Amino acid sequence: MNPTALHVMLKEHQALSAVLRSMSMLVSQARQQNQRPDFNALRAMLFYIDEFPERLHHAHESQVLFPLLRKRAPQMQTTLDRLDLQHHAGEMAIRDLEHALTAYEFMGSPRREDFEHLLARHTRFYVEHMALEEREIVPALRQHLTPEDWAEANQAFDAHRDPLTGHPPAPEYQALFQRIVLEAPAPVGLGPARGKASQAGA
Repeated sequence: MNPTALHVMLKEHQALSAVLRSMSMLVSQARQQNQRPDFNALRAMLFYIDEFPERLHHAHESQVLFPLLRKRAPQMQTTLDRLDLQHHAGEMAIRDLEHALTAYEFMGSPRREDFEHLLARHTRFYVEHMALEEREIVPALRQHLTPEDWAEANQAFDAHRDPLTGHPPAPEYQALFQRIVLEAPAPVGLGPARGKASQAGA
């Protein structure tokens, strides 16, 4: 049975993967139909990535789990350093992606390629990052952390939960998650399979 911290970590990985798939689906379907994508849904999902995976999930890893593992397994230092650098890079990349989306929305097709390229690159980055954590960090955590370590980690990860992992959103996030659920396509939301693309040409 996974400790709470690991259970939450892996559920949050699944939620982020689902959001990235939904974003890619919206963009791909809009291109196939020569339409503009649902910018409201894309913007909501980007804001979610910034607020939860970037600011909350990565902070729990870099500030709680990774220091505990550094103390118990010094041989993991190089991998942990790499992951911490990737967390920092992710904060910068999400800002670039938000800017590229705004540029596409207001400047039209000349900026579409830039946004699609950044989204694909950012998606690959996250997929590879999460795979590295699950392949190397999760087994090391299970092997090396003590019950006291897990108590500390569990408390941190249990304090704030990502609503896309099945927990009700805090009041300030209700509008955001309502929009995601109503406008984003599966696997995240209930929106139409092709998104709510506008009739204007892409």
